[in-house]
Amino acid sequence: MFAIGSVTVSDESGSRIDPEPLADLACYLMDRLRLHPQCELSITAVDADRMAELHLQWMDLPGPTDVLSFPMDEMRSAPPGVPPQPGILGDIVLCPQVAAEQATARNHSLGYELAFLVTHGMLHLIGYDHATDEQLAEMFALQDGLLADWQHADPQHAPASSADQAGGGSG
Repeated sequence: MFAIGSVTVSDESGSRIDPEPLADLACYLMDRLRLHPQCELSITAVDADRMAELHLQWMDLPGPTDVLSFPMDEMRSAPPGVPPQPGILGDIVLCPQVAAEQATARNHSLGYELAFLVTHGMLHLIGYDHATDEQLAEMFALQDGLLADWQHADPQHAPASSADQAGGGSG
């Protein structure tokens, strides 16, 4: 297990993911999304079999998926001028095996795909959804902007996107 502040990253997948950039990203997102820096967040990577079990149990859908989010205190971004409140943000569960397949198909690194999924999961934790076209456009525009800003702000930890990859693929 790896921790930065109140963010923990655990790898139960056997994939040997690098937890530091994911924890760093989560802390960055808390700041950008106006969440209290001590909000508790757990990020766990699991194998495809475990993700398939969770996907069936919670979404009633078969097979593994890339990311699941489990909000706890229904935290929301603090409005401008209002201090954010501490609380338990929730859990993000990632499946590196599915993420690796997606990364290959999208011609970018596994690290970038995991960062994309953490950002996506974090937005779900604070109430964003993509059930309608309007929601999808809003959520994905915010998600893409946050990832691009993080890459610019912290190039040492932020994995490069496909446009910056030499050779693409996962890694």
